[in-house]
This record gives sequence, structure tokens and C-alpha cells, in this order.
Amino acid sequence: MTVIEAVAARQILDSRGNPTVEVDVRLADGSLGRAAVPSGASTGAAEAIELRDGDPKRFHGKGVATAVANATGPLADAVRGLDAEDQAAVDAALIDCDGTPNKSRLGANAILGISLATAKAAAAAKGVPLYRFLRRDTEPRLPRPMINIVNGGAHADNPLDFQEFMISPVGAPTFFEAVRMGSEIFHTLRRSLAAAGHNTNVGDEGGFAPQFTTADEALTFVLEAITASGYEPGTDVAICLDPAASEFFKGGAYDYAGEGVSRSVEEHVAYLSGLLRRYPIVSIEDPMAQDDLAGWKLLTDREGATTQLVGDDVFCTDAARLRAGIDDGYANAILIKVNQVGTLTETLSTVDTARRAGYRVVMSHRSGETEDTTIADLAVATGCGQIKTGSVSRSDRTAKYNRLIRIEEELNLPFGRI
Repeated sequence: MTVIEAVAARQILDSRGNPTVEVDVRLADGSLGRAAVPSGASTGAAEAIELRDGDPKRFHGKGVATAVANATGPLADAVRGLDAEDQAAVDAALIDCDGTPNKSRLGANAILGISLATAKAAAAAKGVPLYRFLRRDTEPRLPRPMINIVNGGAHADNPLDFQEFMISPVGAPTFFEAVRMGSEIFHTLRRSLAAAGHNTNVGDEGGFAPQFTTADEALTFVLEAITASGYEPGTDVAICLDPAASEFFKGGAYDYAGEGVSRSVEEHVAYLSGLLRRYPIVSIEDPMAQDDLAGWKLLTDREGATTQLVGDDVFCTDAARLRAGIDDGYANAILIKVNQVGTLTETLSTVDTARRAGYRVVMSHRSGETEDTTIADLAVATGCGQIKTGSVSRSDRTAKYNRLIRIEEELNLPFGRI
């Protein structure tokens, strides 16, 4: 009764007002799974290809009607009649139907929509929550959030070179308390920014986007907001960064346009090390560019023993790319984004590869999100211990926090730590 009977798809809007793919998978017993596909702005070169129409008369070329047609046409034909409980077989059929190494023919957005919706339909058929259906051979646990409170880079219209400044409530005893602490610091920061004459508009991921020009300026405000909220920096609340360094690596150097400074690879590594000494930073994502593997190795050798160094663009949720990093000794953690690789099976394989190597795992959203909360369940199911899903503002971000609050209420699970 869990055979896939029908696949429907449509264009819906993401958090940036751009179209994205939403897929319904219906099983023979009537069970329904629905999934919406996120979209990134700061993307890795090795990501699976998101298919866009390119018609300037519709959605300024960003339409996904072709991907929708592929989902309901050849991809639906490929999975119809398969058992939804056999996720690996469904995803293999989708990959074979596309036939390209990066899912560029039919679109990773179409493929992922079916992949995720299939898992949701199978969970519905069994009458269990998605996190229980997807549970891996590890203890499930609530993830500790990395809460974005200042946006820059490709996620905001300001001069700030680094893309994200996040807080992690490392002293919180529960997920709900972590969210509460994050909310209090977020609103304290809002008041301090306003008092200093900065605007309090938010960026794509819900963090504030003031006209800061340096990381030190942003970090000073963040540190003061933590303290003013009654918390001890480093003990109660730590700081996490996402420079998204690939975005400003040009000609073999790091071009800090906001500061008007160009730093060599060695100077950039030294600069990051200086920030680690001055502030309670416990994690840096994409500190080096995806093509700067020598820089990755240099930073890992220098700071990897004490700081979480998370590979996003350099790994793109790809198990083979991750194994290369493991073998060559760069990074010590990986960011997991389901749409970077394009199927649930491949995503889980990459998580397993990281775990076997002792690399930490951070489940992640994208800057273009929807109300879909799959990554919240996926974080619990894999027991990864960390999630990055934006700020505590914008419902596309808070939907994931609220889902995790409900899961915590349902279960007595351990809480993740960085």
C-alpha cells in the first residue's frame, strides 16, 4: 500500500519572492507527502544544478515551470509503482532518469522535491513523524541552533564582507531555552543598533543588516548584546561566523571590499586567527574559499584543534568531495544542505561519511527558504547536534525553530553541543 501512485508539482514562492518547486507524492493507500525545495544565493561551484526557465517575461527568468514539468513527466514516470519505503531505490531511479552527474538535465530542484516528498509520504503511511521514519543508526537528539543575528555578504545590501554572524546558546539546557536566549539577544541588538543610528532592517535570513564595514564592528555589537541580555559571552552564548569566503576570493587573494583591503591567503588566515583570539568564536563556516585548498589546510593546521571549521562550498554535501577533505586534512566539520546534492539518500550518505571520519555535522537551510520544515526533522533523525536555520525572525526561519520546539515537547531527547 506504500507504492507511489501519483506525483503532482507546482510553482510556489520562496522567502525572497522567487518561484521554487513544490511536489506532492501520493501513495496507493492515499498517504500524501509534500515538500518544497529551497534555493541558495551564495552557492558552491559543485552544487547540483537548480533548473530555471530563463524566460525574461516570467519571474525575470527565474521561473521553474520546466522543472515542474519534469517532476510530473519523466521523473514521475520513473518512480511511479516504486515502494516509497525504499528511499534508496526511489532516489536511484530519479538519478538514473536524469542521467547527468550534477542533475542538470531535469533539475536538482525537481528531483529533490520528489525525493523529500516520498519520504514524507512514507512516514505518513506508517503514521510516524518524519524524524522517526528517517532515524539513523545513532541516537536522535535536538540540535543546538546557530542563530543568525547580523547579515552581510550576498545576503544583505550592506558593505559587510562576511555573510553571517551567529550566536550559539552553548549554556542552554534545552532547545526551547536556546531559542529564548537567542530571541532576547536579537531584540537587545535591535535596540542597540537603533540607539546607535543604524537601521534595523533584516537580510535574507532574518538577521539585521546595518551598514557595518568590518567584522570587528559587527562582533562588538553582538558581544555587547549578549552581555546586555544578561549572558556571559563564551560560557552562556558563543559566536559562530560564516564569512562565505568564496564570494570575495579573487585573483588568489581575499578582497575585503567593505574594508577596502586585500589580504593574501596568509594574511587572511592570520586575520581569522586574530578574531578567534579577541572574541568567543567556536565555529567558522567557509573561512576559506572553495578553490583555496592550501589555505584550508593552513587554517585547519593552525586552528582546527580548538575551533570548528565547517566546509560548505568546498564540500557541497557531496560524499566524494568530503572524503577528499578528510584524506587531505582540511576542515573538521561539514554543512549539510539537501539541495546541494539533490536527493535524501545522497544527503544521508554524506552525513554517514562525516560521522565515520569524526567530522561534525551542521544541518542547514538556504537563504531562499519556504515554510517546509524537513531539515528540522532531518537534524533530529541524524542526531547531528547542530542546526543553522537563520534568525528568530521571518516565518520561513521560525517555522524550523517552532517544529523543533514541538519535537522537544514530544520527546525527552539529549541536546546537541558544539
